[in-house]
Amino acid sequence: MVEPAGNSVELFHGLPSYTLALANGDRLRVLRHGAQLVSWIADGRERLYLSPRAKFDGKSAIRGGVPVCFPQFNQRGPLPKHGFARNLPWQLLAPPEQGPAAARLTLQLAASAATRQFWPHTFEATLALELRPGSVQLTLDVRNTDRLPLDFTGALHTYLAVDDIAAARLTGLEGQAEWDALSDRHARAAGPLRFAGEFDRVYDAAAQALLLQDGLGRLVIEQSAGWAQTVVWNPGAAQGAALADLPADGYARMLCVEAAQVMRTITVPAGGAWQGWQRLSVG
Repeated sequence: MVEPAGNSVELFHGLPSYTLALANGDRLRVLRHGAQLVSWIADGRERLYLSPRAKFDGKSAIRGGVPVCFPQFNQRGPLPKHGFARNLPWQLLAPPEQGPAAARLTLQLAASAATRQFWPHTFEATLALELRPGSVQLTLDVRNTDRLPLDFTGALHTYLAVDDIAAARLTGLEGQAEWDALSDRHARAAGPLRFAGEFDRVYDAAAQALLLQDGLGRLVIEQSAGWAQTVVWNPGAAQGAALADLPADGYARMLCVEAAQVMRTITVPAGGAWQGWQRLSVG
């Protein structure tokens, strides 16, 4: 493992983490566990939601931030829910690149005995995090180092902080194909999305950026064409109360807007690679 020169590993709730910081005060924190981004502060405000009841035991999924769901989305396959990548330690590839107006670090998860107990493939998954004033980009690269094709689904399961979910609205998905996972209804998205209860829908990804507005401000959300879908999720009060790692009012402080691959698998040929990113920017 590479340790960044002059920048020691910091413990966050007992788990090793790395931080990046810019001259303007923007900063982020990412854990080795799952390569999970757990904090992004931009323009003086925390932009991600991290549950105060999240488990930091080094083996469980962490509720909040940006979990990396790989190589399976949700329970749509034989693997553990959302795959295994979010529950395993990743390795730092090189010392972080740190400048006054841009900073970057990359973590990697490669095939090992821990991954082969779930999945037989030989692979390398890397997550690069790039911090710039007012923005952060997460780029997931998957390289197939096996002799056979590799199929996967997944997501960057981003939990965004909102002041009040009842006042939040998301624009940019109008006209996109929409699957409501709660009612199993297919339709076209109409008008800005608003949230008055449990919400779980999958959209064909839009070519343009999305805009999340709430009492705290505006956030622009973009994703690369590598991800075919956008997932929008909020558990609502009743379902949120059933989640042991979410406080009673947690649902009202968060909205997940995920760059995802849900409906069809991505196939990476032997020796090939795939890339997908999500970028968040203060509007």
